[in-house]
Amino acid sequence: MRIYVGGIPYQTTEQDLTQLFEQIGQVTFATVIIDRDTGRSKGFGFVEMSSDEEARAAIEQLNGTTLGSRTITVNEARERRAPGSGGGYQGGGRDRRSNGGGGYRDRY
Repeated sequence: MRIYVGGIPYQTTEQDLTQLFEQIGQVTFATVIIDRDTGRSKGFGFVEMSSDEEARAAIEQLNGTTLGSRTITVNEARERRAPGSGGGYQGGGRDRRSNGGGGYRDRY
């Protein structure tokens, strides 16, 4: 299961994420998303655990905790939408939470 980790301190490394999540289970992949123009962290990343059970335990135990001086958001990552698939907010009273996205996580 792919896990979204948001609100991480900008100096957080992939190794830092791996060490944090290894407290709960085996990490198979960890990445911090970097802005291609500035080369700096965007403040979020993704982690994959070896089993769904470990991933769910990590989400439950780490969501809302503090990393560095920031409170992190940890939840199941949503699938990335293809470019041009209408992922942006179009108005018209639609609720992003109920129609599958359009938020910043869908673009990365």
